[in-house]
Amino acid sequence: MYTRRTALSAALLLPGMGMAQRMPPMPPVKVSGMVWQPDNATARPQGEWQRLGIQTLLIQWLATDDGSGKLWRAPSLERLPVQPWAQSIIAGLVGDYDEPRARRRVELLAQASARLAKEALPFEPVGWYFPVESDPSWKEVNRLAESLQNLPRPLWVSAYDNSNLGPKAFARWVKRWLPPDVGLFFQDGVGLHTRSAATAARYALALADTVGWQRLKVIAEAFRPDGAGHFRSATAQELRAQLSFYAGWPVLVFDGPHYLTPALVEALA
Repeated sequence: MYTRRTALSAALLLPGMGMAQRMPPMPPVKVSGMVWQPDNATARPQGEWQRLGIQTLLIQWLATDDGSGKLWRAPSLERLPVQPWAQSIIAGLVGDYDEPRARRRVELLAQASARLAKEALPFEPVGWYFPVESDPSWKEVNRLAESLQNLPRPLWVSAYDNSNLGPKAFARWVKRWLPPDVGLFFQDGVGLHTRSAATAARYALALADTVGWQRLKVIAEAFRPDGAGHFRSATAQELRAQLSFYAGWPVLVFDGPHYLTPALVEALA
């Protein structure tokens, strides 16, 4: 039976084949979804991302709370349901741009998220996302798990491994705290050059074997450092090579409005 594990394992073998063959024309890139990290620069996201197969949109947060007591709300939500690249929407709840502060205030953000989830939205989410990210350096990550109890389901959280524990050790760390009814978005770390896409694929295999295939999706980082302290879009060649390791896998690209430019979509499609 041809499974996602078969596809992903096969992709890991391709770079080592070493056979001199004439390469066929590059097929169009297909991914299932993308992330939108709302800010003033992307207040009205516009693009033809459906050309890449994108139909699922993960909104990183519907609101952000910087501790001032006033929520910044994601704009233009009423435009989303008619977009072909947003036919399924996973709604992020209340986040904070400052990660250390978000972790210190995780319980308060969860309480605000529970209130926000009861508000009317111009679309029906297929799931929810709590945008306080985790990694093995967070020694109190169990506070995150406890904070998820009163949030709506289906629910997702995200995690990354800047500590480079390795695939199996990272999967064991996730299993220790991730509630059994919560899914995981794994951030591949390729955009920051934390690891190669081949290694990220091995992380995905270990995580899927540990927490279950239906509870895991991969976030493919579509940015790269620009050498001046900022980030640029990945080139078509960089992103195509990265995504080739996740063939047959549910992948969401981070993020569409900022990094999947019209020129990049054209080159990939």
